[in-house]
Amino acid sequence: MEKMLLLGDEAIAQGALDAGISGMYAYPGTPSTEIMEYVQACGSGVHALWSANEKTAMEEALGMSYAGKRAMVAMKHVGLNVAADPFMNAAITGVNGGLVIVAADDPSMHSSQNEQDSRYYGKFAQIPVFEPSSQQEAYDMTRDAFDLSEKYGVPVLIRITTRLAHSRSQVESRTPLPQRSLHLPEEPLQFVLLPALARKRYKRLLALQKEFMESSEHSPYNLSILKTGGKTGVIACGTGWNYLNEWFPDGDYPGPVLKLSQYPLPVKQIQRMFDQSASILVLEDGYPLVEEMLNGIFPVNKHIKGRLDGTLPRDGELTPDLVASALGFPVNEAYHIPSVVVPRPPSLCNGCSHADLYLALDEVMKEFGKGKVFSDIGCYTLGALPPYNAIYSCVDMGASVTMAKGAADAGMTPSVCVIGDSTFTHSGMTGLLDAVIENTPVTVIISDNSATAMTGGQKSHATDRLVEICKGLGVSPDHIVTLVPLRKNHQENVRILRKEILFEGPSVVIFQRECIQTSARRHKKN
Repeated sequence: MEKMLLLGDEAIAQGALDAGISGMYAYPGTPSTEIMEYVQACGSGVHALWSANEKTAMEEALGMSYAGKRAMVAMKHVGLNVAADPFMNAAITGVNGGLVIVAADDPSMHSSQNEQDSRYYGKFAQIPVFEPSSQQEAYDMTRDAFDLSEKYGVPVLIRITTRLAHSRSQVESRTPLPQRSLHLPEEPLQFVLLPALARKRYKRLLALQKEFMESSEHSPYNLSILKTGGKTGVIACGTGWNYLNEWFPDGDYPGPVLKLSQYPLPVKQIQRMFDQSASILVLEDGYPLVEEMLNGIFPVNKHIKGRLDGTLPRDGELTPDLVASALGFPVNEAYHIPSVVVPRPPSLCNGCSHADLYLALDEVMKEFGKGKVFSDIGCYTLGALPPYNAIYSCVDMGASVTMAKGAADAGMTPSVCVIGDSTFTHSGMTGLLDAVIENTPVTVIISDNSATAMTGGQKSHATDRLVEICKGLGVSPDHIVTLVPLRKNHQENVRILRKEILFEGPSVVIFQRECIQTSARRHKKN
């Protein structure tokens, strides 16, 4: 055994390495990025390269599982939307080698566009879900998740949140396992989801639900502490268990308690809590998944409290103070920040290439009016704020191109979009293909800084390939232009950009200059 000080992300990565994975697949996305980075740094002999997007990562991991080896795929919560198609179907195909999916949720939207709760995906796919409450559990659960995956022949989901992903604690490791040997599925048609075969596979998945339930009932991660005399029982999910124990460090809880970290719900354990409680308080970081299910499973004469009934706020992170308030404890008012302290809004780095792009774009768009530039997810989304006020959308990866096309279809002219190089290869290429097929008058501006800059500067799949990719998608070479976003080139950039925006067809303008941060790190390293 070895004791290490690890982030939650790193604990999961170490658990996967010690479980004998052969492949790690992911696309960068806070708060999950450090899982892949840790494997890349420590996982000698493990395939660990970034994928084009979360869907390809999920499918590549499924392919390694098909070959009999263990694989992990990691993404942030909105990335699971991108991977949903193979994720859902993998529950039906099942696995050969162990397959574990990690989804890192972001309550309070620290670096995301929504607060969705990935436990719903686990319930939707009807597969086992783990929700660690500590870094040690994150490590242990990851190892156990691979065993569970191979025991039942299904993928397993691990759901974490930002606080666990990005906080550190001591982790004690176990003896590492060797990688699995290559072996193909015993059933040749296991992964062929023709309707007749898929129906059989789905019946198998349904038949396993009882075993998944029994596994949760006897899981070491679901801990029942039953006591009589208390009026309020508490179900503490994941990090909610830590917040509960901040107020009851000696374990003197107000009633029976269930620490819940493995799903599906252990109904028998919950029933025993109900028998000893007048009401139930559910502490969960995210959506009211457990609270909703309790209202559907158990008698309505029990008062179930949580996010649905207003005991806890419906949005934002769970915190120790919120838990205290829900339990009826007095909570100190938050410290008032003096007005002299002015919040600093986020801004582009000094010398950022996006800034010179927006200066040129703003000058051109003065002629056409506001509201006609769509954008995407990346550092360049800050172009929506002063001093640029240049863009008017940020919905999901790749939506800049497709929304611009839809607006052009509606008759809006001009229709312009801004997308980063990594986001373009993630999800923007197909939208551009639609525009090419229909000869839609849209101008796609690709801000190419040769990195997935917002999540740490990981290498972009688009580097040195954008022109050829756009040609391959059918864009006329006469309307694929590469510009260098520097102040000295401003007037020439404005002239060329205006020309392409006026073109009655699909055009691509690539503003190419390395990210100022990755450039500085590269020069420092050299």
